[in-house]
Amino acid sequence: MELSEPKIIQAFNKYNLNLDDEQVAKEVQNILLRKSENDTVDVKKFLFNCVDLTTLKTTDSEDTVMAFTEKVNKFDETYPELGHVASICVYPCFAKTVYETLENDEVGITCVSACFPSSQSFIEVKIAETALACKDGATEIDIVHSVGKFLVEDYESVADEIAELKETVGDRTMKVILETGALKTTSNIKKASILAMYAGADFIKTSTGKMEPAATPEAAYVMCQAIKEYYCETGIQIGFKPAGGMKTVDDAITYYTIVKEVLGNDWLSPSKFRLGTSGLANKLLSEILGKEIKFF
Repeated sequence: MELSEPKIIQAFNKYNLNLDDEQVAKEVQNILLRKSENDTVDVKKFLFNCVDLTTLKTTDSEDTVMAFTEKVNKFDETYPELGHVASICVYPCFAKTVYETLENDEVGITCVSACFPSSQSFIEVKIAETALACKDGATEIDIVHSVGKFLVEDYESVADEIAELKETVGDRTMKVILETGALKTTSNIKKASILAMYAGADFIKTSTGKMEPAATPEAAYVMCQAIKEYYCETGIQIGFKPAGGMKTVDDAITYYTIVKEVLGNDWLSPSKFRLGTSGLANKLLSEILGKEIKFF
């Protein structure tokens, strides 16, 4: 699939891409006035079930990833009433380790791929890495769009890469990371969101978590507005994943509130809403169970 430049411009022309950063900030604050009503145990249970439990460390090894996966297996036995995380997220070289260790078929295997986190390599390398991750058992692929190319307005190349990677991924879920902190303006975030969705993204994701700022409420709001407008234009429901910078349960409730208010209940399921995090699962469990939990 190729998305030629005229088609990209045609797509852009269907949407308002001239946003005012200050106005976006005001709209986000208005939405978050309703956040307190979502500070409930049921919402926290739901958020736990939306977690892509992540380990993306330089020190990861087959042994540490296997132990990480075993914790997810053990969780099912220890807290069967709480369900499970949405997926385990690892580097592509560990897809097989997770696949061979994971006992719960309902938990996905997510791999960051296509030369994460910079996306700075040859498309052939990105495709090969992605294909190998899928072959080894990945059920979901998170890629980073080519931020540098986007910022110099080489939209055709960015879109073609996304489309080629989606062809490689096939019917697996592909999340496209925008790295919103590098895009600087809400107008750029909106444009990158539209481009990624038209090129084949199943989800759009805020950040790699490897640079600052990572996820922000303002970026989330703009991305959700783009998803809503794209849905109204095409009838295609794209998912949303904030990642990076989520340190507290309150942060997670912030993103839940934005999704609920902008997109509505049809997006409040793990199939359309995820949280990319390594440290939030224990904090959510602690508040759900009313005591400190250090399970993961």
